[in-house]
Amino acid sequence: MKLIRGLYNLRSPLIASAVTIGNFDGVHRGHQLVISQLQRVAGKASLPTVVIIFEPQPIEYFAPERAPRRLSRFREKIAYLKGQRIDYLLCLHFDDRLANQSAEDFVQQILIGQLNTKHLVIGDDFHFGKNRQGNFEFLRQNSARFGFVVDETETLMDDGERVSSTRIRQCIENGDFEKAAQLLGRSYSLSGRVAHGRKLGRQLGYPTINIKMGDNTLIVKGIFAVRVKGIDNRALEGVASIGTRPTVAGVDTILEVYILDFDRDVYGYSVEVEFLHKIRDEQKFDSLEELAVNIGRDTENAIAYFNRDE
Repeated sequence: MKLIRGLYNLRSPLIASAVTIGNFDGVHRGHQLVISQLQRVAGKASLPTVVIIFEPQPIEYFAPERAPRRLSRFREKIAYLKGQRIDYLLCLHFDDRLANQSAEDFVQQILIGQLNTKHLVIGDDFHFGKNRQGNFEFLRQNSARFGFVVDETETLMDDGERVSSTRIRQCIENGDFEKAAQLLGRSYSLSGRVAHGRKLGRQLGYPTINIKMGDNTLIVKGIFAVRVKGIDNRALEGVASIGTRPTVAGVDTILEVYILDFDRDVYGYSVEVEFLHKIRDEQKFDSLEELAVNIGRDTENAIAYFNRDE
């Protein structure tokens, strides 16, 4: 997959392509179905596949106070999309210019002028262009004039409800990580590189690996039973805290994981942390001693969860 950040990094227009557009937050099973449909039509016509995403997401630009918390950060979205075996990922910076671009201009300048779109795979609830004037019906009615075929996507249902990022957020907020995994097609996870921290966990008897999230908009916060992948080619069980660490007056969002029965320095490792079970919300304690007692309880709860699975 070739990542293109901004049209200016597309050296020359594509000869032809099959395209889809969306936020793809979480790259869940519904998104995967859209990409599978894109790959089918592209394969039949021998076209390269292009997925267009926006950064920030449009709702984050127009109404940041109402924007839903993200399921995944930009880096994770890129990794998940790369795993779908698409040819090009075009990331457009959503700014005032793009917000005020008409639907007609978006089609003419980007879909036709730069990507030479021959097939556009889109959902019937998708809107684009200034004042959301572009939609599936607009594209369908003008497809002959635009010179490309508009393919309607299938809606993926699960237990009688649509698979969506909103539904997955609700599952995570409710602590239902099993259902979230079912809708995602994988366990919910965050990833990053292990960095040096304040070594506070080691002082308290619970050494942790630390991953700086750098993003306060993530949906997941609290204490969890987790699995860690990326060390020794095996999944390691642990208890994780993600948040701002109010007991020590923290500010940045950090993911800390105490790995059970593990004592090695793994600084610099790139790891993936899978969230399996919520233990409690993040809390501010009156002292480090009280914090240590609660970490011990959290560890016991995580061990009990893993033993239950066995």
